[in-house]
Amino acid sequence: MNYVRKIREDLYWVGGNDRRIALFENAYPVPSGMAYNSYLLLDDKNVLFDTTDRAVSENYQKNVASVLNGKPLDYLVVHHMEPDHCWAVGEMMEYYPQMKVVCTAAAMKMIGQFFDVENLKDRVMIVAEGDTLNTGHHELTFVTAPMVHWPEVMVTYDATTKTLFSADAFGSFGAINGNLYADEVDYEKDWLENSRRYYANIVGKYGVQVQALLKKAAGLDIQLVCPLHGLLWRENIGWLVEKYNLWSTYTPEEKGVVIAYASIYGNTETAANMLAGMLAERGVRNVQVFDVSATHDSYILSAAFRFSHLVFASITYNNGIFTNMENLLHHIAAHNLQNRTVGFIENGTWAPTSGKQMRQIIEPLKNMTILEQMPSLKSAVKEEQYQQLEAMADAIVAGM
Repeated sequence: MNYVRKIREDLYWVGGNDRRIALFENAYPVPSGMAYNSYLLLDDKNVLFDTTDRAVSENYQKNVASVLNGKPLDYLVVHHMEPDHCWAVGEMMEYYPQMKVVCTAAAMKMIGQFFDVENLKDRVMIVAEGDTLNTGHHELTFVTAPMVHWPEVMVTYDATTKTLFSADAFGSFGAINGNLYADEVDYEKDWLENSRRYYANIVGKYGVQVQALLKKAAGLDIQLVCPLHGLLWRENIGWLVEKYNLWSTYTPEEKGVVIAYASIYGNTETAANMLAGMLAERGVRNVQVFDVSATHDSYILSAAFRFSHLVFASITYNNGIFTNMENLLHHIAAHNLQNRTVGFIENGTWAPTSGKQMRQIIEPLKNMTILEQMPSLKSAVKEEQYQQLEAMADAIVAGM
């Protein structure tokens, strides 16, 4: 017996979950695992939507075969050629030699890069924006989504069931724990952070391209969203789209302050904690404090996408920024964060210079308001620096 899930009368989830994975893309911690979604449509012509990651490919092959139950596989729609979704493409082409791969021209080139397939052009049906495929009872329309988040990406809309197969859009970190749909769990409590962190780190750089896809989707009647990672959506889809609209326009979800600090012996940490307390005393309800040496920068980037104000506090290290803080700042800059108010706190026993260098990384980003107040410590917080922290807290509150 193989574990599959029936979504509709003729549509099945045939994916898998990996709870042993430590780092997604060998970069991002996923303590709750990952789901790799694939979908199989049974019709006059049977269609498989994407494959899965190598970690779950053995069971995946059995899932597909069990649903087909001897029927032919006519089409494999490839939305995205990243290996966590395309690992089994080569095997599927071998197992089902009559199957046609449906993908963009850019995706076909990548298939040739990943796999050795004889007569590849004869095995592929190239589609472009607005092309359709009739499978009998279903009419599939293909919508290109370049750079969401690779150049070959497309999504598929099934007009018959009003289903959007959304590729990596609307995905999330986290394995599926039995409940397949977002409305079956407490999504805001248990999944929203995973979704936000997934978006910020995987797709966050490409806000303009996500906006272009959202505008295309706005013209469709969507009643079911089937992403490649995470839970499926059949209710409150507008709420999910609004989150994506905020994230892709780099608009803070709510007012609040992220304080990220780099400290070796605790003095810079003390300054960060003082500022957090001052903000709380002034009525700021959402304050999150992170030690950049203890918290993976993917979590801090997610918080930066969520909140309106950011403060970075770092020691001066080898005449520069402490390594983990420098990595975080470059990570934030690489993901194109915008529209935030940002402050800096520097420390250095003989030459505090980290503040200026941190500012040089963040200031070129669009619509960043840089606070004039920059507390400058020489080792520990003294009365003068305490007053500077008070001034920074006042400035933050005044701008909220």
